[in-house]
Amino acid sequence: MNPSRNPDDLSVRAATFSALGDPARLAIIEALRGGTTCVCELTPVLGMPQNLLSYHLRILREAGLISGERSGRRIEYRIEPGAIHNLQVTVASLMPVLEEAAR
Repeated sequence: MNPSRNPDDLSVRAATFSALGDPARLAIIEALRGGTTCVCELTPVLGMPQNLLSYHLRILREAGLISGERSGRRIEYRIEPGAIHNLQVTVASLMPVLEEAAR
Protein backbone atom coordinates (compact mmCIF):
# COMPACT_ATOMS: atom_id res chain seq x y z
CA MET A 1 0.00 0.00 0.00
CA ASN A 2 1.23 3.48 -0.85
CA PRO A 3 2.13 5.17 2.49
CA SER A 4 0.29 8.33 1.46
CA ARG A 5 -2.88 6.22 1.17
CA ASN A 6 -2.56 4.65 4.62
CA PRO A 7 -5.90 5.41 6.34
CA ASP A 8 -4.19 6.11 9.67
CA ASP A 9 -1.75 8.53 8.04
CA LEU A 10 -4.57 10.24 6.17
CA SER A 11 -6.52 10.62 9.42
CA VAL A 12 -3.53 12.21 11.14
CA ARG A 13 -2.98 14.63 8.26
CA ALA A 14 -6.68 15.49 8.10
CA ALA A 15 -6.69 16.22 11.84
CA THR A 16 -3.70 18.51 11.38
CA PHE A 17 -5.44 20.50 8.66
CA SER A 18 -8.62 20.56 10.73
CA ALA A 19 -6.73 22.06 13.66
CA LEU A 20 -5.60 24.87 11.37
CA GLY A 21 -9.15 25.46 10.16
CA ASP A 22 -9.91 28.06 12.82
CA PRO A 23 -8.77 31.70 12.54
CA ALA A 24 -7.81 31.79 16.24
CA ARG A 25 -5.52 28.79 15.86
CA LEU A 26 -3.92 30.24 12.74
CA ALA A 27 -3.33 33.45 14.71
CA ILE A 28 -1.63 31.40 17.45
CA ILE A 29 0.65 29.73 14.88
CA GLU A 30 1.50 33.17 13.47
CA ALA A 31 2.26 34.49 16.96
CA LEU A 32 4.55 31.52 17.65
CA ARG A 33 6.58 32.13 14.49
CA GLY A 34 8.81 34.41 16.53
CA GLY A 35 9.90 31.57 18.80
CA THR A 36 8.98 30.06 22.15
CA THR A 37 6.24 31.99 23.95
CA CYS A 38 4.22 31.70 27.15
CA VAL A 39 0.42 31.96 27.39
CA CYS A 40 0.85 35.12 29.45
CA GLU A 41 2.61 36.70 26.47
CA LEU A 42 0.15 35.36 23.88
CA THR A 43 -3.00 36.55 25.68
CA PRO A 44 -2.48 40.31 25.11
CA VAL A 45 -1.10 39.80 21.59
CA LEU A 46 -4.11 37.75 20.49
CA GLY A 47 -6.70 39.61 22.55
CA MET A 48 -8.54 36.53 23.75
CA PRO A 49 -9.28 35.29 27.26
CA GLN A 50 -6.72 32.89 28.70
CA ASN A 51 -9.22 30.03 29.01
CA LEU A 52 -10.12 30.29 25.30
CA LEU A 53 -6.46 30.54 24.35
CA SER A 54 -5.70 27.42 26.42
CA TYR A 55 -8.48 25.56 24.60
CA HIS A 56 -7.00 26.42 21.19
CA LEU A 57 -3.46 25.58 22.36
CA ARG A 58 -4.70 22.16 23.46
CA ILE A 59 -6.16 21.46 20.03
CA LEU A 60 -2.91 22.52 18.35
CA ARG A 61 -0.91 20.33 20.78
CA GLU A 62 -3.14 17.32 20.18
CA ALA A 63 -2.66 17.78 16.42
CA GLY A 64 1.11 17.81 16.97
CA LEU A 65 1.53 21.31 15.54
CA ILE A 66 2.93 22.81 18.74
CA SER A 67 4.51 21.58 21.93
CA GLY A 68 4.72 23.02 25.40
CA GLU A 69 7.53 22.75 27.91
CA ARG A 70 7.16 23.69 31.54
CA SER A 71 9.59 26.29 32.83
CA GLY A 72 8.79 26.92 36.48
CA ARG A 73 5.16 28.04 36.60
CA ARG A 74 5.10 28.87 32.90
CA ILE A 75 4.54 26.66 29.90
CA GLU A 76 6.55 27.78 26.91
CA TYR A 77 4.92 26.90 23.58
CA ARG A 78 6.65 26.47 20.26
CA ILE A 79 5.84 25.31 16.75
CA GLU A 80 6.84 21.74 15.93
CA PRO A 81 8.96 22.00 12.76
CA GLY A 82 8.35 18.35 11.85
CA ALA A 83 4.59 18.91 11.77
CA ILE A 84 5.00 21.94 9.53
CA HIS A 85 7.28 19.93 7.25
CA ASN A 86 4.62 17.20 7.01
CA LEU A 87 2.06 19.83 5.99
CA GLN A 88 4.41 21.05 3.27
CA VAL A 89 4.89 17.49 1.98
CA THR A 90 1.13 16.94 1.90
CA VAL A 91 0.48 20.16 0.00
CA ALA A 92 3.35 19.45 -2.40
CA SER A 93 1.89 16.02 -3.14
CA LEU A 94 -1.34 17.72 -4.22
CA MET A 95 0.35 20.13 -6.64
CA PRO A 96 0.22 17.77 -9.67
CA VAL A 97 -3.52 17.38 -9.12
CA LEU A 98 -3.98 21.17 -8.98
CA GLU A 99 -1.81 21.71 -12.04
CA GLU A 100 -3.77 19.08 -13.99
CA ALA A 101 -7.07 20.66 -12.97
CA ALA A 102 -5.84 24.08 -14.14
CA ARG A 103 -5.23 22.78 -17.69
